[in-house]
Amino acid sequence: MHHPPLSGRRVIELGTMLAAPFASHILAQLGAEVIKVEPPAGDPTRSLVRGGPSGTFIAYSHGKKSVCIDLGRPEGRAAFLQLIASADALVHNLAPKAAKKLGVTREDCAAVNPNLIYCHIRGYAAGPQADDLASNPVAEAATGVMEANRVNGRPSRLGPSYHDQFAGAYAVIGILASMLQPEADPGERQVEIGLYETGLHVASRDLVGVQLKTQLLGRPEREPHGEFSMPGYGAYLTADERWIYLLILNDAHWLKFCEALKLPQATDASLAALRHRKKRREEVEEIVKAAVAQHRFDDVESRLKAAGVGCTEVLPLERVLEAPQAHQPGKLRTVPLRGMDFEVPEFPRLGACDDGIVTLPPAELGEHTLEVLQAAGLSPQACEALIASGAVAVARPDSFAWAPVRPGT
Repeated sequence: MHHPPLSGRRVIELGTMLAAPFASHILAQLGAEVIKVEPPAGDPTRSLVRGGPSGTFIAYSHGKKSVCIDLGRPEGRAAFLQLIASADALVHNLAPKAAKKLGVTREDCAAVNPNLIYCHIRGYAAGPQADDLASNPVAEAATGVMEANRVNGRPSRLGPSYHDQFAGAYAVIGILASMLQPEADPGERQVEIGLYETGLHVASRDLVGVQLKTQLLGRPEREPHGEFSMPGYGAYLTADERWIYLLILNDAHWLKFCEALKLPQATDASLAALRHRKKRREEVEEIVKAAVAQHRFDDVESRLKAAGVGCTEVLPLERVLEAPQAHQPGKLRTVPLRGMDFEVPEFPRLGACDDGIVTLPPAELGEHTLEVLQAAGLSPQACEALIASGAVAVARPDSFAWAPVRPGT
């Protein structure tokens, strides 16, 4: 049995939607005790799907304890600061103005726990836009990703909230880096991640690439969209109407592809070099498309894999977890919620199948309020007073229930 690297560490999450909850989800899967502090209305992802928990909530909030505190009330804020006093790290993605208003700025928290690692994921880090709000699609729009992703000609968000999740992962890196410097001054125990700055960093390959073209050619010429710069690299339809994604990246791949599907082009020296295939892109695309369309998926896949050509089926979400690869030990975790079981992918790590990270089902709002506050030193009487005043709340099983599906809806 492995010893989880963050066992014994306590992380407070003050997060909504995705970036901060994703960060603390990774920390929980590394063994930290994560306490999700939520307002009386709960994290919005508790009520996103028919009034009940969403996929986001189930996927990234299992393994955490839920404490419900109204930070707008002075006695609620005092209870929160008592939790902070016992924590190793705080991760939140409140807007800067909200953090000030609720009294949970770095200074507020450092006053009760100077050694706290204070991690703030915000729209923009320091600069003229520091107080502007940004969300995942704003980061996509501002850093060059969205402009190339068009649906019917209109720039559109990518779908998955990659920038939120990248920012959460960068936050984890910052928190771990801080933990590696236990002697750092309290003023240095701060991690600040901007969604915008995250987007810039993720886009740096393309941002530098466009500068390179400008300096070499005198104009900002961009690469064609990912696939189209490489003929034979992309998704193609098989005879039984399944999509196969081909990785024909170099001349050796092209030759293997032609030989595997017994194409006459295997001996065509005029197409052997990538620079020639690029010049005759449309012709090459037609060759690949027609070759794949003649065979059923299983036949194409087995021929190409035998020849060493990279390929995979383009799967719809409902079939992804059918793959035997997804069911190897340590890749999925069964997470129960309200009589249903969900197969939830693990944070990828060696030893995930036996490192002792416990499955806590996604908590009801306030399910651990009393347990956590009393462990932080509040007396049962003090807790009762807080509940009576509405400053904290305990779980009500009927809250955030999914609306029944009516026929035709």
